[in-house]
Amino acid sequence: MEKSIIYKENKILKYTLITLSALFLVLMLIIPLITIITEALSKGLESYIKAVSDVYTFKAMKLTLITTLIAIIMNTLFGICTAWTITKFKFKGKNLLGTLIDLPFAISPVVAGLVFILTFGRGSFFGDLLSSYGVKIVFNTYGIILATLFITFPFVTREIIPLMESQGTDEEEAAAMMGASGFYIFRKITLPNIKWGLIYGIILCTARAMGEFGAVSVVSGHIRGKTNTLPLHVEILYNEYQFAAAFAVASILVIIAIIILILRNIVEWKSKKEG
Repeated sequence: MEKSIIYKENKILKYTLITLSALFLVLMLIIPLITIITEALSKGLESYIKAVSDVYTFKAMKLTLITTLIAIIMNTLFGICTAWTITKFKFKGKNLLGTLIDLPFAISPVVAGLVFILTFGRGSFFGDLLSSYGVKIVFNTYGIILATLFITFPFVTREIIPLMESQGTDEEEAAAMMGASGFYIFRKITLPNIKWGLIYGIILCTARAMGEFGAVSVVSGHIRGKTNTLPLHVEILYNEYQFAAAFAVASILVIIAIIILILRNIVEWKSKKEG
């Protein structure tokens, strides 16, 4: 009798939680996505195509893709090196380094953008020094890339550190004693064990870089056709009351997000399948 009561209570709890989760997803995800698509097509397909094929949209998309690609490459290299340093070596300041990696998670993106303004803006030491060599960081593509690199830095590192820690160093030490080079050890022993975590981190880095707004907004200067990424271009269109065009461009980001989500689920499925 008691088991029956407990079973019924668990069943009620189960379906209550499922219902609440479904309602939350519908309210926070499904309805906003439907709204974006509806508003994007509110003035017809021709207007939608015109908005997404606009020259400024293409320039914003190009800058977004370039920035994202650079962020992926640099953060993958930095992430692997940092994770390797933390998991394979013992040194003073190791905990501090681990804390600094998480700094972009703790700092507001807007604050991060202001830090770059103060560091590389006009009147700052580095800003004036770089200007003397004809290099401009703030209100330039370089500033956007630096801000994106900062915001997305932890994703790759934090995904592969647990995998490297669980792997240990026994296999690598054995290979080193047998005369294997460092690159060979990484390629044949380390990389196969962290590949799915690495890919997952790259996917997360890509998603964050594509959608970054706060830090990029501060350092970009909002120069249309030059320093506007897709999120910034959406904001400008919306502020100009071009609502249909703004939602049309936003739909591009939604489509990219859905593709990234599908890739993420595929990676999760493959990693679980391989155990």
